[in-house]
Amino acid sequence: MTNRTTLALITSAFLLLSATGCAVSRGQESVGNYIDDSTITTQVKARMVENKQVDAAAISVETMKGTVMLSGFAKNGTEKTMAETIARGVKGVTNVKNEIAVRP
Repeated sequence: MTNRTTLALITSAFLLLSATGCAVSRGQESVGNYIDDSTITTQVKARMVENKQVDAAAISVETMKGTVMLSGFAKNGTEKTMAETIARGVKGVTNVKNEIAVRP
């Protein structure tokens, strides 16, 4: 390899590595925020599993910058409200969007 080829490879590798550290695939969210959001999602789901009034398998939880989005289906309004209450009780949650549909 020539010096020019080696320099080009090193420069390419540096640019590739430095570019991937700027953000994660979820938009402009930092790696730290992504990890915090993953922790919030995990805690909300775990609390739903522990709660006998909520069918955790029927409700999806997604978190972005501290905002929790709940979606899926509930058997009744009480279950929908309980899922939201659980989400609001998790440390780090700044807002909850409850899009859970109640099955007729």
